[in-house]
Amino acid sequence: MEIQTPLIPLQEIKDAVTQKHAIRLFVLRLDLNHELISGNKLVKLKYNLIEAKRQGKDTLLTFGGAFSNHIAAAAAAGKEYGFKTIGVIRGEQYPELNPTLKFADSNGMHLHYVTREAYRTKTTPEFIDSLRQKFGDFYLVPEGGSNDLAIKGCKEITSDIPIDFDVICSACGTGATFSGIVLSLKNHQRGIGFQILKGENYLQTEVNRWISKFSDPSLHNYYVNESFHFGGYAKVNLELYRFVRHFELENNVPLDYCYTGKMMFGIYKLIQSGYFEKGKTIVAVHTGGLQGNEGFKWMN
Repeated sequence: MEIQTPLIPLQEIKDAVTQKHAIRLFVLRLDLNHELISGNKLVKLKYNLIEAKRQGKDTLLTFGGAFSNHIAAAAAAGKEYGFKTIGVIRGEQYPELNPTLKFADSNGMHLHYVTREAYRTKTTPEFIDSLRQKFGDFYLVPEGGSNDLAIKGCKEITSDIPIDFDVICSACGTGATFSGIVLSLKNHQRGIGFQILKGENYLQTEVNRWISKFSDPSLHNYYVNESFHFGGYAKVNLELYRFVRHFELENNVPLDYCYTGKMMFGIYKLIQSGYFEKGKTIVAVHTGGLQGNEGFKWMN
């Protein structure tokens, strides 16, 4: 089984802020790598799909919330690569599907709703066994697609960058994408992850764990910035909304409010504070997730 990942465009951002502070800023447009399985979801799923096929599995089962980018991507990947898909969805079923779940359903995913209390036990052997009793055999993909094979895929992200750079930035939900990126860096390069959920040292600990598993635990060319989560996962205020809208109009690069918008907001704040030395080259990884903006339609 072969999964092609296309060459990713690198777009330079030239505006008043980058020019004033003499910073070269580029966006790696992973959001353009696939029409339906876009962004980091394609690279995280890549080796999981290959492994599922190697094991002879015909069904993928995974987890997510009602607006999960991962659920949408897993459904599309299953349809494209010949797998049945089951999505274990956190929370109750509503009479009408939202756009994310409607998309997943239209791509053949069976949606299985569980209470929030039950969802918190999703990684326990007892809960997984109950799912196997209900659905039969399946290949398990963790929430967000984050596992060792996802890290392997994410290590390939920097191979699409045709320039030398000093710093690479990524939004952090589970830490897997950022960890894979960090593991691919050269000695003079460093990574900054932007935590999009609330929890002191939570993602820094997760990234440290991934890095220690695959590399020298003393690696210090990265850190997770916790200053721009705006109160937690999917939390948005007017300042972030205005920044995202301005950035999109100025640069013709769409952002989502949950991940890439918070990352880019953080990058600009760091540039304006003088955190980066003049002349530095920064790459911001656009991890996709634009379908999740459906959950913020009330802002428009």
